[in-house]
Amino acid sequence: MDTEPSKGFPSMRLLVPVVSLVLLAALGAALIAATDQLTRKRVAENEAAQIMKVLDALLPEGGYDNSPHLDVIRLTGAELPASNAAVPVYRARRAGAPVTAILTVIAPDGYVGSIRLLVGIRVDGTISGVRALEHRETPGLGDNIELGRSDWIRLFDGRSIEDPAPAAWLTRRDGGDFDQISGATVTSRAVIAAVRDSLIYFAENRDLLFSEPVDLEVR
Repeated sequence: MDTEPSKGFPSMRLLVPVVSLVLLAALGAALIAATDQLTRKRVAENEAAQIMKVLDALLPEGGYDNSPHLDVIRLTGAELPASNAAVPVYRARRAGAPVTAILTVIAPDGYVGSIRLLVGIRVDGTISGVRALEHRETPGLGDNIELGRSDWIRLFDGRSIEDPAPAAWLTRRDGGDFDQISGATVTSRAVIAAVRDSLIYFAENRDLLFSEPVDLEVR
């Protein structure tokens, strides 16, 4: 004698595919979340490795004994060239004494968009070096701010707010002391101005930059 399925309950034949779909959807969501988390971690690790590589290039070999990528304070765009978010300053020390501050600087007025730089400034106010971290400047022209493409960025090595005087922190085309990159005057102006502003900020806030506790956000 056939038994009629109870009314109000789905048959097992219908229920199994539904449960399978739910389980597959949950598994897919879990895999996507895990992949996204892994990707984010790898991106963060790659960015950290890039930062540490650049820091090493801007610091004197054997001239510091701390971990600059861990000795960090954060500044908002109110102090340095425009940035909506707080940007890090890395500090190098030797036996606890300040050696170099490496400021993350945003030059907002590149030819294509903002240019992110690292500007290393020794405790005596001279520049240990400048490097371009991120930009979208024109290939073959504005991207010559990258050290691997030209030596132009080395024009800042050893300079200070008094060498040249602030009024001379311009391209030669504008009556200043710095050669512009051929075909990329706008890019050159943006970088020169950002480096100058970094030096001005450093001169006015030297003690603050080296005395604040690690990971303090300065507003």
